[in-house]
Amino acid sequence: MDKNKKSARLTIGDENYELPLFTPTAGPEVIDIRKLYSRAGVFTYDPGFTSTAACDSTITFIDGSKGELLHRGYPIDQLASKSHFLEVCSLLIDGKLPNHEELKAFKGTITRHTMLHEQMVNFFRGFRRDAHPMAIMVGVVGAMSAFYHDSTDINDERQREIASHRLIAKMPTIAAWAYKYSIGQPFIYPRNDLDYAANFIHMCFAVPAEEYVVDPILRRAMDRILILHADHEQNASTSTVRLASSSGANPFACIAAGIACLWGPAHGGANQACLEMLKHIGHVERIPEFINRAKDKNDPFRLMGFGHRVYKNFDPRALVMKQSADEVLDLLGIEDNPLLQIAKELESIALQDDYFVKKKLFPNVDFYSGIILEAMGFPTSMFTPIFALSRTVGWISQWKEMIADPQNKIGRPRQLYLGETERDYVDIKYR
Repeated sequence: MDKNKKSARLTIGDENYELPLFTPTAGPEVIDIRKLYSRAGVFTYDPGFTSTAACDSTITFIDGSKGELLHRGYPIDQLASKSHFLEVCSLLIDGKLPNHEELKAFKGTITRHTMLHEQMVNFFRGFRRDAHPMAIMVGVVGAMSAFYHDSTDINDERQREIASHRLIAKMPTIAAWAYKYSIGQPFIYPRNDLDYAANFIHMCFAVPAEEYVVDPILRRAMDRILILHADHEQNASTSTVRLASSSGANPFACIAAGIACLWGPAHGGANQACLEMLKHIGHVERIPEFINRAKDKNDPFRLMGFGHRVYKNFDPRALVMKQSADEVLDLLGIEDNPLLQIAKELESIALQDDYFVKKKLFPNVDFYSGIILEAMGFPTSMFTPIFALSRTVGWISQWKEMIADPQNKIGRPRQLYLGETERDYVDIKYR
């Protein structure tokens, strides 16, 4: 970031204030308002922080108008088509693509950390059988600080590294066990002979009674889902992790906070909402009816999984995810799944309909990831846990960057107070 002498001028009444203007390596220029309150006695007002840069970062860059997503400068489509998830994890955490020996060492470390402390099995069994997998993940990840005392000191660089490796390695096991617990099947332990994505699928769908072999097409599709959701700049859950970590909380508590935020339907539940919309449509014959409803400004119905809040042109992740969706559906077929039949027909219409084309309401990553996960046999309740699994590395990268930042201070947003001014207490007998 080039902190040059450019500035912006703010006029309040008769007073003028010069505010430093920072020029990033990419993206819009940023006005530095850190000293605005001390100098002018005013706050800025930005609900949702949609126009506020709360940090500087070197991890991920998004240009919504261009449909661009870069991790450490590398385009997401290149990473998804040429790399694999653990290599992307290494890139996000260390800031560079690893060489052969570095990647081998990183993969070995993650593989050897996939098992959970055996006493944590009892922790899972403390939940009701019908507990939502996300509820289990929030609780179990938060409880990791009670089991791994040797990696909670955020001021120790080595402990931060160990915590990072443990979270990345154990999250697939936690997510898979949350699923197994919800359907009443025995836990399947991780296997060191499987890669990251295959290991997760195996822990979800294998049973002790017979051998389960992970299909390479499904393994690749899952790996791409993990890559495409690994990080997405300063979104709600990432900002939650940063805010929690600004207080000095241990890494497991911070990641648990991120999972809790991701659970919100406006954030991590988008692909689940897509499948619920398909269920609502019900039959292929009803698609034109819902297409017309989506075009009607007076109808509250909206097609979920089309367009994106950040990407105003197209979602670069969706292009790669569509390829995986096509491969998975070719492998598994859609003849016996009415939801997937509706999805394919809806995709076909939306890509050709002038209304959607002009408004650039193309299928996004949530639309295709929902289709893939449904085809693989995951219930919708597992969609967000898989999102949390993939986003863990992004949260960790952002957490480590923040901890190492000398400008790090506890988060303290301000407010526009509109309540009562000072008034005297009235005794209850006079009210």
